[in-house]
Amino acid sequence: MAYPILLVLHLFAAILFVGTVFFEVLILESVHRHVPARAMKMVEGALGRRLRRVMPWVILTLFGSGLGMLHLRYAPMLAAPLASPFATLLSLKLLLAASVLGHFIFAMYSFRVGRMTGQRSRRIHYSVFAHVVLIVLLAKGMFYLSW
Repeated sequence: MAYPILLVLHLFAAILFVGTVFFEVLILESVHRHVPARAMKMVEGALGRRLRRVMPWVILTLFGSGLGMLHLRYAPMLAAPLASPFATLLSLKLLLAASVLGHFIFAMYSFRVGRMTGQRSRRIHYSVFAHVVLIVLLAKGMFYLSW
């Protein structure tokens, strides 16, 4: 019974995380052109503060549930990551997820020490956006692709 609970937690956390990344890259970026810079700075500041409070919990839930599912069902597959399409795609997904976690830790550190610039933030967002698109495709492909 633990696996279904972990799966639901993982899906909800993924929806929240991926949805936030999509919102920031696809919606918020285009709003810059239509809102005065001062107002945009206030909106981004408020959003940033809220996200820095919520996202660590989302990330913890996402990675914790993912590791739990890995432990309960998929760990033996990682012993031979090229043995099946599922194991290969899972391994790629895990590498991308580790990279996303690295991006997140780097971003939080940069904010904490005052080194986060607008350009750095944008680059991180675009990189994480590309990562999560690939992760979603791999997550679905694990169950439907074969070679």
